[in-house]
Amino acid sequence: MRTEMNKLNDGIVSERKSLAQLLLEEKPTARTKGGKDHLFDTATLRNLSEKLPKNLHDKLKLPILFFFDNHVPDSCYLNDAHALQALQTLEEISRLRTMQQGRLWVGRSIAYTIMKKYPTVVQIVMG
Repeated sequence: MRTEMNKLNDGIVSERKSLAQLLLEEKPTARTKGGKDHLFDTATLRNLSEKLPKNLHDKLKLPILFFFDNHVPDSCYLNDAHALQALQTLEEISRLRTMQQGRLWVGRSIAYTIMKKYPTVVQIVMG
């Protein structure tokens, strides 16, 4: 089963870059665990740059990663405080939600909805 999970995660970016760094690149890309290039949608990056405060541009690493845990079948978690701040600024996650023990749990449907709304800048990691 671990081998299958690793195959599913081959497309996950292994070296995340800041929003600020990606905005400087002519063709914003990052290397995946499988060794291929992950191309970021430039329109989505520009949208984030316009909606997020400048002080978050250097701190926010992309893609934002949600992690599935096999022990919690209907939820996934976010473990990046800057990603949480960005998603709260974008009003995708309520400001009343806080991380507990370094994680913010959300329903899988929420993670998939966010991923569809912000193409290429959100990924889901299978656990």
